[in-house]
Amino acid sequence: MASLGRTITEFRRLFGSEPALCRAPGRVNLIGEHTDYNDGFVLPAALQLSTVVAYARRDDRTLNAHSLMMGETATFDLDQPRPRPRRQWSDYVHGVALVLEAGGHRLAGADLLIDSDVPRGAGLSSSAALEVAAGYALMTAAGHAIDLTALALACQRAENEFVGMRCGIMDQLIACRGAAGHALLIDCRSLAGELVPIDAGVRLVICNTMVHHQHAAGEYNARRRDCEEGVRRLSAVLPGITALRDVSIDDLDRHRALLTPVIYRRCRHVVTENDRTLRAAAALAAGDLAAVGQLMAQSHVSMRDDFEISCREVDIMVELNAAAKGVYGARMTGGGFGGSTVSLVAADAVEPFRRSVVEGYRAATGLEPQIVASFPAAGVGPAD
Repeated sequence: MASLGRTITEFRRLFGSEPALCRAPGRVNLIGEHTDYNDGFVLPAALQLSTVVAYARRDDRTLNAHSLMMGETATFDLDQPRPRPRRQWSDYVHGVALVLEAGGHRLAGADLLIDSDVPRGAGLSSSAALEVAAGYALMTAAGHAIDLTALALACQRAENEFVGMRCGIMDQLIACRGAAGHALLIDCRSLAGELVPIDAGVRLVICNTMVHHQHAAGEYNARRRDCEEGVRRLSAVLPGITALRDVSIDDLDRHRALLTPVIYRRCRHVVTENDRTLRAAAALAAGDLAAVGQLMAQSHVSMRDDFEISCREVDIMVELNAAAKGVYGARMTGGGFGGSTVSLVAADAVEPFRRSVVEGYRAATGLEPQIVASFPAAGVGPAD
């Protein structure tokens, strides 16, 4: 977690008052990639990495947000007509405030100071951690009760409509509803969640490739359009379907002629990934880590070949992860085009894993990866 002492000290210096503090975690997705916006299933876990917000209510309708990471302050008037995004980090905060107000939660002005140890561009959902922590702070400062699912939906809407990233609900929901020691199997249609215990002898090890391609957001949105086009075409012969969640692999293969080769591969990834995610959750609950690992490997191949969201550095990292001792499974995680991998690693093998992966990745790419081992953490709440 980001340093609470530094956060409090800087808040006092900047705003001259005593803050309350809250935190929201980053997340890693064990399996279920690009299924969330297709009404499918995902299996994320919240991380010990988190975004911390120190906050205090104001007597006016001004919102001051200062980012320690960026070293700058953004100021907004909550009564400003027709606010527009600034195309910077502060849009995540401003957008959440606007959506909460539009949903009937009148906010007070507030001073916010933001710190985080969730790396940006690593596929660990730093944006959702910021949105959820800011939303929690604003709701609490204004004296509103917080419904965690409603908060997650508000944060997703802010990112979709104000920031302009058409993300699904997974990132915000796990940041809100994560539980220590567990992954959360989320049905992204109903938003129902089932906690799945993770063996205490296992760590989630995230390896940041230090590569993040600038076209990622555009390609993410393009993949979403491909999935929507697949549903549109298939709905002509499969009445009643509204998302790829409703399509079986038999349906997909039977009506393959309706789809372009690219759209077929995109749809095949999502349909098979939903099945892998449900099987992985069952295997994890049963303690069958070998089965979980096999499904993670299949997931990576599907992302690489059918959804085409991997890259050379990510593939190298997955190969190095999978070859290390004490590893049950490894795959790419996040939206793609760089970012991070996730591995299930025996707790006593984490340090040898770290050394071998760093050496191998440095030799193959010349880059120095960031490696973090975490046990599943809780979702948003007060920071202690």
